[in-house]
Amino acid sequence: MNLHKHFKEKICTANGLMSGVHQLIVAVFMSGACSLALCAGTGFDSAAFTKQPFKIVVPFGAGGVADLTARVVAQALSERLGQAVVIDNKPGAGGIVAADLVAKSEPDGHTLFLMSNGTAVSAGLFKSLPYDTLKDFTPISLLATFDMAIVAADNSRFKSLNELISFAKSHPGQLNIGSVNIGSTQNLAAELFKSTAGIDAQVVPFNGTPAVITALRGGQIDAAVEILAPVISQINSHSLKALAITSDKRSAALPDVPTAVELHVKGMIATSWNGLSAPAKTPPEAIERLNKEIVEVLKNPAVRQKLLNINVEPKPTTPAQAQEWLKAEMKTWAQVIDKAGIEKQ
Repeated sequence: MNLHKHFKEKICTANGLMSGVHQLIVAVFMSGACSLALCAGTGFDSAAFTKQPFKIVVPFGAGGVADLTARVVAQALSERLGQAVVIDNKPGAGGIVAADLVAKSEPDGHTLFLMSNGTAVSAGLFKSLPYDTLKDFTPISLLATFDMAIVAADNSRFKSLNELISFAKSHPGQLNIGSVNIGSTQNLAAELFKSTAGIDAQVVPFNGTPAVITALRGGQIDAAVEILAPVISQINSHSLKALAITSDKRSAALPDVPTAVELHVKGMIATSWNGLSAPAKTPPEAIERLNKEIVEVLKNPAVRQKLLNINVEPKPTTPAQAQEWLKAEMKTWAQVIDKAGIEKQ
């Protein structure tokens, strides 16, 4: 006798009430079985997740804005998770070495990568990378944005951004704009300024911010595009002056300085940023847990103040928002690189 057929017939011929009860029991059993299978399939152990240390690989040297941001967040995250969150500085090669290390790490949520403008820029600046920027990482959240500015020496003949642009338009090729290394965010922002302002100017690269400041004060360059944090003290001491902020809104640190867009340089929006990501295939539950903790960290008043003190504005997001941000940044800087004619490395 076919037992399966017999069992099915028994259920179908029972009275209406008992049939409903049997079907409900079967449905609940099957639903529970499926849920257990799904949970087991992820291999994610929530209790074990916080029983080992975490590491944030930072593609910059110690002491910079990105490093300081990562350390502020790591300390607060460590307190929430009850585990050490270690910073591993791996500067150089446009952040490629650091990114590749994380991309090839165990996708368990314990090795994280500090994404930045450099992550987006490298995707358009190099002919090939040892990883796929979009496919090999899972963004967790943005951490913060930090303003950039167009600056000049305090005793410069240019008292405003409009004066600078007017001179450049009437003297093609004679204006010199400084920035740090070719391919850096500041360098590409200077190229973006040239195109959005419609000027013919020279972008002069230097090997670091101190060299840019020295050239400005010595009159070797007329202006520079730089992240605000490392030059704010020179602005406050009147060694330099900010002609415009390149973000989409005024800086809280310099509320009287207009944005470039306010000064009718349409499209001149360039903001530096960083965020956290994990290797692709990291369990969604781990990403969700980390995102939840990071959002809480960045909402903490003490943490927010520490970041604001270094001219960094906290910017928590969902993982999806962080992914869209990265895509948009990659597209923007790829276009700037192509328009500036910067040769891919």
